[in-house]
Amino acid sequence: MPQPLSSKESSLFRQVIRNYEDKQYKRGLKAAEQILKKNPKHGDTMAMKALIINQQGKTDEAFALGKEALTADMKSHICWHVYGLLYRHQKNFEEAIKAYKFALKLEPESHQIQRDLAFLQIQMRDYQGYIQSRTAMLQARPQLRQNWTALAVAHHLAGSLDQAEKVLTTYEDSLKVPPSKTDYENSEAVMYKNTIIAETENYQKALDHLDSIAKHNLDRLAVLELRAEYLSKLGRKEEAIEAYRHLLDRNPEHPDYYTNLVANLGVDTDDYSSRKSIYDEYAEKNPRCDAARRLPLDFLAGDDFREAARGYLSLMLDKGVPSTFANLKHLYTDPSKRDTLGSLAHEYLESKRSSSSEDATANGDALKEEPAALYYLAQHYNYHLSRDLEKAMEYVNKGIDLLPSNVEFHMTKARIWKHYGNTQKASETMDQARKLDLKDRYINTKAAKYQLRNNENETALKTMGLFTRNDSPGGPLNDLLDMQSVWYLTEDGEAWVRSGNIGLALKRFHAVYNIFDVWQEDQFDFHSFSLRKGQIRAYVDMIRWEDHIREHPFYTRAALGAIAVYLGMYDSTQATNGVGGSAGTNGDEAAERKKAAKKAKKEAQKAEREAAERAAKQDPNKPKGATAEPVKKDDDPNGLKLAATTEPLTEATKFLAPILQFSPKYIEGQIAGFEVFIRREKYVLALRCLNAALAIDPDNPTVHEQVVRFRLALNSKTGSLPSKIAEVLKSRFTAVDASADLKQINADFQEKYKDSPSHVISAVKSERLLGEDKKKSEKELAGVLGLKSIAYEQAAEAFALLKQWRSSETDTFKAAAHEKWPEVTAFA
Repeated sequence: MPQPLSSKESSLFRQVIRNYEDKQYKRGLKAAEQILKKNPKHGDTMAMKALIINQQGKTDEAFALGKEALTADMKSHICWHVYGLLYRHQKNFEEAIKAYKFALKLEPESHQIQRDLAFLQIQMRDYQGYIQSRTAMLQARPQLRQNWTALAVAHHLAGSLDQAEKVLTTYEDSLKVPPSKTDYENSEAVMYKNTIIAETENYQKALDHLDSIAKHNLDRLAVLELRAEYLSKLGRKEEAIEAYRHLLDRNPEHPDYYTNLVANLGVDTDDYSSRKSIYDEYAEKNPRCDAARRLPLDFLAGDDFREAARGYLSLMLDKGVPSTFANLKHLYTDPSKRDTLGSLAHEYLESKRSSSSEDATANGDALKEEPAALYYLAQHYNYHLSRDLEKAMEYVNKGIDLLPSNVEFHMTKARIWKHYGNTQKASETMDQARKLDLKDRYINTKAAKYQLRNNENETALKTMGLFTRNDSPGGPLNDLLDMQSVWYLTEDGEAWVRSGNIGLALKRFHAVYNIFDVWQEDQFDFHSFSLRKGQIRAYVDMIRWEDHIREHPFYTRAALGAIAVYLGMYDSTQATNGVGGSAGTNGDEAAERKKAAKKAKKEAQKAEREAAERAAKQDPNKPKGATAEPVKKDDDPNGLKLAATTEPLTEATKFLAPILQFSPKYIEGQIAGFEVFIRREKYVLALRCLNAALAIDPDNPTVHEQVVRFRLALNSKTGSLPSKIAEVLKSRFTAVDASADLKQINADFQEKYKDSPSHVISAVKSERLLGEDKKKSEKELAGVLGLKSIAYEQAAEAFALLKQWRSSETDTFKAAAHEKWPEVTAFA
């Protein structure tokens, strides 16, 4: 039985709740202790105390006290509610939902518990449960419009479009007084209803509804765009043309408006002159419009393209628009357009040079005319589809001679050095560009990025520190973590991998993983906020975006980096145990890792000293902000615990799972999946990844190597596999038959792709795997340097393999590569 409280203690208990809501945890704890002195088994107070100490970071203690509170009073809805909140804080949402449901059985009228349950259900995408919760909340408070809208959203996300529309219509019909014309919530709600009708593909009904709400709707642009779209889909061409022309009069820079206007006019796609006349009409109407001049370049060809491109290029270079090349580089996929643009830039440059010297110097330091042409040509020859780095360097140096303090020229020069493979000079040149404009955050960021590419982690952090908060307790890195600077953490992690410090590398990759977790959890704030503010369409878009958040390239890049590190750790452990490698090689790796850990420890101590010095220099009279939340101390700043894991493949699988789930067409993810599962001896899962990779690109060199490895693994495990698994593998692995001659298949593959460095490298690796003569394999690998199409990145891969094999060809290969690419840092 629960202990009853006196009126004084009841008042004190209400104060505990207020203190918790106001984040006055010390006062709340003190008040709870006062109650518990007289009533040591009062479950509700124990539960509130558990909630407070959980906010103070004492999670284990809070859970123990929460369980004790439940034992004291199993029929208290507060105890169950708090227990659910503790689980939610731990991100154990399934258990939290169970606790909330128990609390709701005890107190069915509690709006707070019902709301918390509903938010967890939408967070977990339990749409049927969410519909039930929202229906209960609507029945309890039908006067609130947001309850009706929330139920409609629940039906919408569950796929019941007709039911969602019916809920919104029912609320509208129940209104006795029409909403104000300036009511933003009503405006958004009726537009949301319109999008639901459109999703049912009943465009006539959607158009009729849109016309009925258009006059007083506050989102004028959305009304106009949707009306034009519906008219177009209904085949009412004349009205659609008028609608898109009206939109173009509002915004002549929107490319989709032009595309839809041309489609509704019924102009043949091959009738270039008619299509261009439409764009010319708007270029004449709007002399400063860029889209009307640039978009025709996408479809024009031959002399028509040349004339249009000459006009556009001359206009942009005369104005000195820095983004001219960025606007046109998508055209470089067409070789004729690429060559035409290059020749037009040369013509423009010659015409400006032949003009009087007075005109040439009239612009001073502006990036116009001749300097603009030099800038364009430098980018032209630096671009991968038209690359000639010697010419690119020639033009960028001429530009620097004309405008020595221009940031764009120095940045382009740094990019050219990057493409040469000289990370040292690229980093130095980008830093010179940074010093030309110390107030520009963008160039500061680029300089830090290039420093990281050159493995200058400490220098890069100092560079980033120029634009972070000086008073950040953990220095610039802590501020970058707070700002969720994913690009920096990823680049920093990759730099630490190259330096051999896997602890700090894993630390950075795990930080990126956690940031995506935070973005996932941040939805909680919007489940109530968006409904309260009436921003329903944006909310639904956010929910759908969150469902695919981990297919973002930011995640896949960091995840693949972490997986590669964990695979290396596992292989290193296997080599130590005498499986698949030499203990000597692993000994070197272990020594390097120990050295890197020692270096990291010194860096951490140095950072602590600097932080202490900063704290000592602070003004003692300056208020320290007593209300600020305490900074959580990182108990593994150098990632030593992460690097000491005994289950690297389990950790790798954690990073891998979202890639396979959300990016199944990403071949690098499938390749990584095979590598993880083959090591875990999960052959069915490995085969699934291998078959997926074969479906995406059967000629991929790495996939060929994996096919050979998989067949070898199956041949060696045939007798030891369970019969059902063996049967599945036999029926689904059709790339290479069990009786096939793998050496011959590999030789045929090498012959087929003998001019492709990547394919030759994979064939040689497979050769070595199949037990071919090691000296022969090493000579063949060194021979890729003679292939015409080889790039320095592929040579670097071959060089790394030779080093790993401790080949006698290593030094000769390095010398030859250095002679071929004297600027590449890797061969210096």
